[in-house]
Amino acid sequence: MRKNLSCLIALCLGAVLAKSAPGATIYNNLTPNNSMAIATRPEASGGFEIEAGDDFVLGSQTIINSASFVGIIVPGTTGAAGISQVVAEIYRVFPLDSDAARTPHVPTRANSPSDVAFASRDSSASSELSFTTSVLNTNFTALNSVKPGGIHPSPGQRTGGNGSLTGEEVQINLTFTSPFNLQADHFFFVPQVSVTNGEFYWLSASRPISGAGTTPFPAGSTDLQAWTRDAMLDPDWLRVGTDIVGGTPAPTFNTAFSLDGAITPEPGTIFGVLGGLAIIGFGRRFRR
Repeated sequence: MRKNLSCLIALCLGAVLAKSAPGATIYNNLTPNNSMAIATRPEASGGFEIEAGDDFVLGSQTIINSASFVGIIVPGTTGAAGISQVVAEIYRVFPLDSDAARTPHVPTRANSPSDVAFASRDSSASSELSFTTSVLNTNFTALNSVKPGGIHPSPGQRTGGNGSLTGEEVQINLTFTSPFNLQADHFFFVPQVSVTNGEFYWLSASRPISGAGTTPFPAGSTDLQAWTRDAMLDPDWLRVGTDIVGGTPAPTFNTAFSLDGAITPEPGTIFGVLGGLAIIGFGRRFRR
């Protein structure tokens, strides 16, 4: 009887804790396409900061310990080995972490990333982030782009984009030495890449999300489009498709990235399972 009870405890706890197994897929839209390429880089000597972000939703507290994203390096002469720094930021949705009283210099801030990052990790600090790279295609052409200098405040934000460009397609895999610990909420993932010779552009991905292994947005939540800004537009953001490219109808873009980690079970769930099993155990002992 005690053996059976022990097996029951192990099975129940295993079912609860399975959600927190490290390496589980939290979000996956790592399905790059050639519709759009968006410059994104940290501030460096001789170059101003550019950010691009796309959203994901967490239904419960989650530890994010790794991520991947795909882009192209232009001109691509140094390859993936030319990447010198990677920054990964998490933003919440406006008006959180923002000054909602100021007058924005963009068509709208609704559904944009907030003014300032909620959390950040930088490969320059070994205790925060490490990365590896792989070359997927040595000659990849994106049909349109947002290049450095292609981001402008209203009313001149609509440029149609900066045209096609060709480079080396690379996948960057991040390991967060200091993982992100996030509560249930709607967030934006904002990666930035510094290249020693050239420029990194984050590639667009399927929208609506589709393809093998991808994860749809949770029921009741909305898949927001990709946003971008540079140091001159900061703290405002522009929608890559609706604001910058424009048109009737204007295109909208997701970007190619995935997140892995562990969903943390609610403490009440674990205690509830243990309490119920304890009652079962005491009941069996009392009957004996």
